[in-house]
Amino acid sequence: MAAESSILIGQKPVMNYVLATVIQFNQGAKRVSLKARGRAISKAVDAAEIVRTRFLPGQVDISAVKIGSEKVGEPGKERVVSTIEIVLERK
Repeated sequence: MAAESSILIGQKPVMNYVLATVIQFNQGAKRVSLKARGRAISKAVDAAEIVRTRFLPGQVDISAVKIGSEKVGEPGKERVVSTIEIVLERK
């Protein structure tokens, strides 16, 4: 299994992303990165906290949080959307 994997957060319920993250760790991943844009940012934060405190307490830490923004849409109708990447790392 790869040392690091990415999970893209979208419109599904938070628990789907929590379970996907836990499965990645159980398959041997050392680091799992949760990536989200716009309104999904709060879901990424929720998923990271649920994994860290309820599913794998004492086993996983947040090693990095990267924030930024990117332009989305066609030229002339572009808008700026916030992004976040939360990196969870097994102790």
